[in-house]
Amino acid sequence: MSASYILIALALFQIKHYVADFVLQTRGMVANKGKYGHPAGLMHASLHAVLSLPILLFLGGAGVVLALTMGAEALIHYHIDWAKDRLSAHQHLTPSDSSYWYSFGADQLLHQLTYIGIIAALTA
Repeated sequence: MSASYILIALALFQIKHYVADFVLQTRGMVANKGKYGHPAGLMHASLHAVLSLPILLFLGGAGVVLALTMGAEALIHYHIDWAKDRLSAHQHLTPSDSSYWYSFGADQLLHQLTYIGIIAALTA
C-alpha cells in the first residue's frame, strides 16, 4: 500500500473526527460523557465508529475485521473521553485552566493515535 493511500486514510480519519467531535456532537453528549454507561456517551462513541465505516471500507476492511475494528474504535473512543471528563471533573478544570487544555490535547492526541493504529492494523 502506498504512502499516499495511507496519508489519504489518515486525513479522512481527521476530517471524520472533526465532524463527529465538533459538528455533530450534541450538548447532551458533551455533558454526559463523564457518566459511565450514559447513553449519550455511548451514542457519541458509536457515531465515531459509524462515521469510520467508509474509511475502513477504503482501507479494505470487510466482514468480521470490519466489525471488530468499529467495535474497538467505539470502545477506545468512549474510554478516552470518559477518562478525560472524569479527570477534568475530579480536578475541577475549566477552560481557563492550563491543565484543562493539557487534558483536552491529550484526549485529541490519543484519538489520532487510535487512527494511526487502525491504519497500521488494516494495512499490515
